[in-house]
Amino acid sequence: MDVGELLKYQPDRGAKRPRGEEKGGSAGDDESRGVKHQKGHSARYREAASMGIEAGGKLLDRDDENRVKQAEPVDESSVKKMILTFEKRSYKNQELRIKFPDSPEKFMESELDLNDIIQEMHVIATIPDLYHLLVELHAVQSLLGLLSHENTDILKHVAIAVVDLLQELTDIDTLHESEEGAEVLIDALLEGQVVALLVQNMERLDETVKEEADGVHNTLAIVENMAEFRPGLCTEAAQQGLMQWLLKRIKAKMPFDANKLYSSEILAILLQNNDSTRELLGEMDGIDVLLQQLSVFKRHNPSTAEEQEMMENLFDALCSCLMLPANRERFLRGEGLQLMNLMLSAQSRSADSAPDLIDFSIWPAGWVLYLPIIMIYPNGIRKCKIKVYDPLYSLFSEHVCSIIASMLRNLKSQQRTRLHNKFTENDCEKVDRLMELYFKYLEGVQQADKRIEGEKHEMVRRGEILDDDMEDEFYLRRLDAGLFVLQLICYIMVEINNSGISQLQQRVHQILNLRGGSAKIVRHIMREYIESIGDGKSEEYKEAERKRVLDLVENF
Repeated sequence: MDVGELLKYQPDRGAKRPRGEEKGGSAGDDESRGVKHQKGHSARYREAASMGIEAGGKLLDRDDENRVKQAEPVDESSVKKMILTFEKRSYKNQELRIKFPDSPEKFMESELDLNDIIQEMHVIATIPDLYHLLVELHAVQSLLGLLSHENTDILKHVAIAVVDLLQELTDIDTLHESEEGAEVLIDALLEGQVVALLVQNMERLDETVKEEADGVHNTLAIVENMAEFRPGLCTEAAQQGLMQWLLKRIKAKMPFDANKLYSSEILAILLQNNDSTRELLGEMDGIDVLLQQLSVFKRHNPSTAEEQEMMENLFDALCSCLMLPANRERFLRGEGLQLMNLMLSAQSRSADSAPDLIDFSIWPAGWVLYLPIIMIYPNGIRKCKIKVYDPLYSLFSEHVCSIIASMLRNLKSQQRTRLHNKFTENDCEKVDRLMELYFKYLEGVQQADKRIEGEKHEMVRRGEILDDDMEDEFYLRRLDAGLFVLQLICYIMVEINNSGISQLQQRVHQILNLRGGSAKIVRHIMREYIESIGDGKSEEYKEAERKRVLDLVENF
C-alpha cells in the first residue's frame, strides 16, 4: 500500500454530476492503472510506502474516530475547534515537509492527519450559516494554499481532497440555504483567485487515474455552483485561465467521457449573455475549435445520449458567440456556413441545430450576402425528416422560416430575384410547403386563442381583473402555440405575393381558397406582427420597417 492509496481511503462522496463508468473499466484495468501509478513514484515515496501496513491500520482507526466525531452535534464552538485543528495540522505538515524534504516517512503521519481533518470539515457544509467562520479564521486562505503546492503524488491527493470539500461547501442548494454565509464564502474564494488555482491544479491532474478524473469533475462542479449563484463572475473566471483550459480539454484527443461533456456545459454557461467571454473565446480561436468538434457530427450521429448532449452544448456555445459581429466574421472565414450546409444535406441529428446557427450567422443585415441561396432550400422549405410530432419540428421550422425572412428582408436586386425564382421551381413546390406550414400553425394558434378566450370569459364571470401580468402570460402561451412561426410564414407569404411574379401570387391565393383560408386572416396576423417590429432598434428604423411591411400587407 503506497501513501497515495492511504490518502485516498475515505467514503466515496461522488461528484456533483454522476460520472459515467469508463469504457472497458474492469477491475483488472484499475489494478494495472494502480501499478502504473505506483511505478511513477520517486524512491523516497517507495520508502514511505513500506510503512503502509502500519499506517493503514492507523487510518482505519482514524476512520472509526471520524464516525464518532461526526455523530456529535455541530455548533459554532465545534466548528471553530475543527478549523483551528486544521490550521495547526496544515502548519505542522508544511513545517515538516520543509524540514525533511527527502524523508517522506518523517511527514507521512502529518499528511494523514491533514487529510483526516479535511474529511471532518465536510460537516461544515451542513451549516452554511457558519461559513463566515471559515473566512474569519483564515481557513479559506489555507485551503486555497493547499491547491498551489508543487506537483507531487502525495500533495496531489491532498489537493483533490480540498477540491472535494470546496465542491460540497459550494453546492448550490446549500448556498441558497444561507445567502449571507454564501456571499461571505464566495467573496473570500474570489479574493483568493480560486478559479486560477483550480485551473492550475487541473493542469497537474492525470485523468487516466479515476481519482484524479473525479477531481477534475468536482472542480468543474465548483465553477458551475459559483456561476449559478453569482453569474457575474463568469468573466473573471474565463480570464483566469478557465476558458483556455476548457477549449484545450474539449479538443483533446481523448475518448469521450463525462469530463468532456461537463467541459462543454461549463463553456456554454460562461458564454451565456456575456459579451466579454464571447470576445475572449473569439480571440483564442475558439470558433475554429468549436467548428472542428462539431464537424465530427456532420455525417455521423452521436452514439450516446451523453454525446448528443455535448453536441447540443457546443451548438449553444457557438450560437451565443455569434451574437458578436467579430465572431460572425470568424465563423464565416472558418467556413461555418459550409459545414452547416453539409449537416443539412446529410440529414444527421446535427441538422436539427444547423438552422439555428445559420439563423444567428445571417441575423444582421448584410451578413445574408455571404449565404449561398441554394444551401437553404433543398433542405429547409421541403419536407425535412423531422416528424411533425417531434418537439424539434417547431424549432426547426422557426429557424428555417427566420432564415428565409431575413433573406427576403435584406437581399437586393439580382440576389433577391434569384431568391424569388427559387419559389417557382418544380411547379412551386416550396410555395405548397409554405402553405402547408401556414395551415398547420394557424390551427394551433386558433386552438390556443379559443382556450384563452374561454379562460378570460370565465375570469370576467367570476369578477376577476385581467391585469398586465395575466395578459403577458396569455401572450406567452400563444407564442408557445406557434404564433411567432405563423407570423414569419405570413411575412414570407406577403413578400412573395409582392415579388411581381404572377405565378407565385396566384399559387398562394389558390391554395388559400381551396382550403377555406382567408386573406383577411393573413392581414390580421401581419398587423399584430407589425406592432412588435423594431424592439431594441431606433425609432427611425421602427417607423421605416413598419411602413414597408404595412405596404406589403395592404397589397396582399
